[in-house]
Amino acid sequence: MALFANAVQLVTPSLFTAEEGGFHPPSLDEFFPEALFFEGTIFEINRIMLIRIIMVIVLLVLFWLGTRRMKVIPTRAQSLTEMALDFVRVSIGEELLGKKDAKRFMPILMTMFFLILAFNITGIIPFMNIAASSVVGFPIVLAIVSYVMFIYAGVKKSPGKFFKNSLFPAGVPWPLYILVTPIEFFSTFIMRPVTLALRLLMNMLVGHLLLVLFFAATQFFLFDSDGIFKLFGIGTFAFGFAFTLFEILVAVLQAYVFTLLTAVYIQLALAEEH
Repeated sequence: MALFANAVQLVTPSLFTAEEGGFHPPSLDEFFPEALFFEGTIFEINRIMLIRIIMVIVLLVLFWLGTRRMKVIPTRAQSLTEMALDFVRVSIGEELLGKKDAKRFMPILMTMFFLILAFNITGIIPFMNIAASSVVGFPIVLAIVSYVMFIYAGVKKSPGKFFKNSLFPAGVPWPLYILVTPIEFFSTFIMRPVTLALRLLMNMLVGHLLLVLFFAATQFFLFDSDGIFKLFGIGTFAFGFAFTLFEILVAVLQAYVFTLLTAVYIQLALAEEH
């Protein structure tokens, strides 16, 4: 029932204020809402920024409640918190980096996973209705953090060999380095952060546009069309509802993939050949 209510309300505010008598599809303007506070200053807060602030506070409160009174026999809140933390620690950290290295990088991996998850899931929360990660600034910041962790891990592990081994792979005939080195530089040091940011951004941006499209079409068919065309509203609503469920999976999956790839890049930087 909660998901049903979410699906019913998952129409952006712009659709409610649109003029009657026509279909108004979603647009990219929805990702650039008007300022709510401090307009024209460096502290300007719009709807998406406000959602981000709210979700950060929610995360802090949830983890504080789950860890404030740790017991040998855990409470329900402590158990849920430990299960969530263990998921990231074991399935991403220790699986790829081993216990020793996972412990070093676990704070950043934990923060990355739960922050992305919280920002993604707002796309299907009523009255928020847009993923806080669907504007490019947030994915870029996380991609930069991932990139810095990758470079740091490699330089820390092999100060004098990391860049050399990354750009000049062993076993390649010297004449081929003319071709191989530019490709390695582009793929390793340019494309990795770019693809990380774009993967997260585009998944959440397209997901929002599709959801709004389905429910805007539902509103149009049910309230603005006549006769048999109203039946199309049932179909568009069914697709919108199903896609709402799918967006929950995408929100979790994108948080997992981003954090997993960050751990993979760190693991590659720590590999013995570096």
